[in-house]
Amino acid sequence: MLDCEIVGGTVIDGTGAPRARHDVGIVDGRIVAVGVIDDDARETIDATGRIVAPGFVDSHTHHDAQILWDPTASPSPFHGVTTVVGGNCGFTIAPLGPSAADNNAVDYLLPMLARVEGMSIDALRAGPSWDWASFADYLSRIEGHTAVNAGFLVGHSALRRVVMGDGAVGDVADDGQVAAMCRLLADSIDGGGLGFSSSLAATHHDNDGNPIPSRFAQPAELLALAGVLRNKPGTFVALNPGITPFGDDDIELITGMALAAGRPLTWNALPIEAHRPDVVASARHLAQYAAERGATVVAQVIPDPRLFYLSFANGFLLDSLPGWAKFFAIPAGERIGALRDDQQQARLREGALNPPEVLRRFFGWETMTLASTTAPEHVEFVGRTLADIAGAWGRDIYDVFFDLVLAGGIDTSFTPKPSGDDDASWQLRSEVWREPNMLIGASDAGAHLDNASSFTYTTSLLGRAVRERHLLSLEEAVHYITDAPARLCGIGARGRLAVGFHADVVVFDEATIAPGPIALRGDLPGGARRLYADAIGIHHVLVNGTEIVRDGTWTGALPGSVLRPLS
Repeated sequence: MLDCEIVGGTVIDGTGAPRARHDVGIVDGRIVAVGVIDDDARETIDATGRIVAPGFVDSHTHHDAQILWDPTASPSPFHGVTTVVGGNCGFTIAPLGPSAADNNAVDYLLPMLARVEGMSIDALRAGPSWDWASFADYLSRIEGHTAVNAGFLVGHSALRRVVMGDGAVGDVADDGQVAAMCRLLADSIDGGGLGFSSSLAATHHDNDGNPIPSRFAQPAELLALAGVLRNKPGTFVALNPGITPFGDDDIELITGMALAAGRPLTWNALPIEAHRPDVVASARHLAQYAAERGATVVAQVIPDPRLFYLSFANGFLLDSLPGWAKFFAIPAGERIGALRDDQQQARLREGALNPPEVLRRFFGWETMTLASTTAPEHVEFVGRTLADIAGAWGRDIYDVFFDLVLAGGIDTSFTPKPSGDDDASWQLRSEVWREPNMLIGASDAGAHLDNASSFTYTTSLLGRAVRERHLLSLEEAVHYITDAPARLCGIGARGRLAVGFHADVVVFDEATIAPGPIALRGDLPGGARRLYADAIGIHHVLVNGTEIVRDGTWTGALPGSVLRPLS
């Protein structure tokens, strides 16, 4: 007898093969039949008129902390995601090391996460206990307590902090320290880490406004740490190298890391904008250069134009403006007072006038929109651009920006005009998605909780790119968010609906699937707020053969597995 059968649906198996009318049989969390099924089952799911597909695999998340208090890693599974990979960009909360208390690893890492990944520091402090030491200890807190499958990379900034203490920020590691980091990384991989992650991105600053620890690593350190993976099958390297286009030194380093590891290297994130063909050309050149030397380097491609929410509470992107990083080192409760200082405001204005070239697309101040305010007198301006408001007030646009913040407080939020929402950019995206060294991903789910909504990328892809714009077939799109990331990340027996594979399944309506409206909700520990969106058209989500989501509601089941190399 089957444990579960899914009947009446149209199967898209994840390989890219044409859809077919099949039933799916499940026993002990594995798929035992795909086709015509005559066996009885303890549970039957009627998928008539719907698509039955593998659960989606999200290869770039930051669910490391959230999953300790939220076993669903919401809202990911409500958008069809059954497997998440965390620990990206070098930002992990393990290992903390046996001397964590001595080097204040926790006291440093929590505020860093809050700053660079847009996480609530109150939620982080109110959530996990922060009393583990090793990577294996950390994973043991998750095993048996998760609704989704979850695997985690080992982060460079944590390794550096544990080994180097305060010297992790500012110092070049000596040979002994590099060797110690390599040993700690090897121990962490043996304890279940899926690989090594790091960041060199100039946008990443810690809570003091300084570059994060990994940004102080010399190439030799990065190559040594990548080399730890050479004898660790089933692992991979994840790197945030900064914003493209790449220079020759960047290309040599990225390729060198992949060669040192002898494993795939995936980097994030590649935005697709028709007016920046140099960015795509650079990514293609890197992939070809690496391949010619025997390395596998894969870009994670942002699937749609991102809508960001900027505020003086989180400092996201704003802290990349010249002179702004130190301002955001000021405690949040003191920022409005600091902003009232004319000299401080003048310094910020100067930086606002001169955004870095690579970030200019985010800082078209005239087209930036007021997204939210607590000032009653300004509510009527929500949804209007700064240029509109400046015209209505007869004021300078930067004075308007600062005055809106002073009146509404640091939670006042603004949205830059999305870049790349034109037909040419969408067409270019569809071409890039089909290239072998490009991967749809970079969701950042679990991070940027109050400033980005890219966690909806799966339902957005299937709704906008497939149904509305007809840029991909549904079979292609499902392959790109199931089998493709599973193979890249070394996740065995997942990402396909095939006999012997784990029964991670999503049942959805292709005529309606889409992300719901984005809104703030205060459901984090301590009542902290985050951006959230329900999904439309997702009816059933199964993990290891057990239903975890039914028509948008968590069933309460916790069948998820902690993924380890080759698991």
